[in-house]
Amino acid sequence: MRALFVLIHRWFGLAAAVFLFISGATGAVISWDHELDAWLNPQLFDARSAVGAQPVLDGLTLANRVEQAEPRLRVTYVLTREEPGHTMNMMVEPRLDPATAKPYVLDFNQIAVDPVTAEIQGRRMWGAISLSRENLLPFLYKLHYTMHLPEVGGIETGIWLMGIVGIVWTLDCFIALYLSFPNVRSWRKSFAFRWRDGAHKLNFDLHRSGGVWVWALLLILAVTSISMNLERQVMRPILQTVSTLSAGPFDTRTPLAPEKVAEPRVSREQVVRLAADEARRRGLPGPVGGVFYSSMFGVYGVGLFEPGNDHGDGGLGNAWLYFDAATGAPQGGRIPGTGSAGDIFLQAQFPLHSGRILGLPGRIMISIMGALVAMLSVTGVIIWVRKRRARLQQRQRLAGSAAGVSPEGFAGR
Repeated sequence: MRALFVLIHRWFGLAAAVFLFISGATGAVISWDHELDAWLNPQLFDARSAVGAQPVLDGLTLANRVEQAEPRLRVTYVLTREEPGHTMNMMVEPRLDPATAKPYVLDFNQIAVDPVTAEIQGRRMWGAISLSRENLLPFLYKLHYTMHLPEVGGIETGIWLMGIVGIVWTLDCFIALYLSFPNVRSWRKSFAFRWRDGAHKLNFDLHRSGGVWVWALLLILAVTSISMNLERQVMRPILQTVSTLSAGPFDTRTPLAPEKVAEPRVSREQVVRLAADEARRRGLPGPVGGVFYSSMFGVYGVGLFEPGNDHGDGGLGNAWLYFDAATGAPQGGRIPGTGSAGDIFLQAQFPLHSGRILGLPGRIMISIMGALVAMLSVTGVIIWVRKRRARLQQRQRLAGSAAGVSPEGFAGR
């Protein structure tokens, strides 16, 4: 049985090694994506106007002015307030061209708006395949969970691939743990590192003992990878066998093609008022901090958080309320810590995967874990290469012996 598990572990590891190395290395970086992005691209985050003496416009007013100045686009995400001195970053999408009934062609999907003048001082295509300063962090972020693989026939191949890698990784976590403890008497060896016994032994210990020390964290990263990539396809069906799950608007509605989306009948200002009333009715803390519009589903999402906390650092993240974009009717919400056990489990997936559930210490831990995942991938491949080389050399010696050729003579050919 052990030999079988060794074989499975070897091929599981080799199949996932490249993807886990990339995902781990990028994960170590994107734990600080906002901070690094702002450092690399001040033109996208630092407002040009002298904020302070001049009045600063709120996010909804800025969004309206941008749409008036650029009628080809629709703002799909905007904060209600931004931190002093910062631009207002917005996500945008093309509106339908009345002449063609097709979406306008835009070469950007994110803009940075001066909070005083409402001028667009920067724009980029978030997630573009580019290593330029403006695109580097979004490129790495999307690489982390899609490998930038294209959509084929409506299937997001990159997301599916990384979800499958997460499944393989989860299974391999248990196999690796079993293989790390061959017997009760030698369990201490599985926690030790032979720092002075040569590179070969140290590489093996880094792979085995390194994985043992952080095994629980590796399992959390693997399981949350499945949840975040294949929630509807895999995780929700599994959870529904043991827990009742609340269905949100994105679970019950069929997405529309881009050329069939309609303009919302409810304005952002109206949905913010509806959300504020709903939050008071539910006793939810925090002001309305941001609004997104999903044209494919005809749904508004309204987030409750203070300025600067749009990433939801700490706990299970921010509360979100959903509303029908045509009628303003409430469509449920995602309220951290409420719902069934399955609901709370799903709420915890991104905070656990990103480390934000523990705030700054959690982000530091996840950044270190990303580097460790990359290291485990590399050491695993090195172990396989060395063992394969040894097996080939042994076969050559056996073949030489069978042919009456000494190992020295064979090696000298």
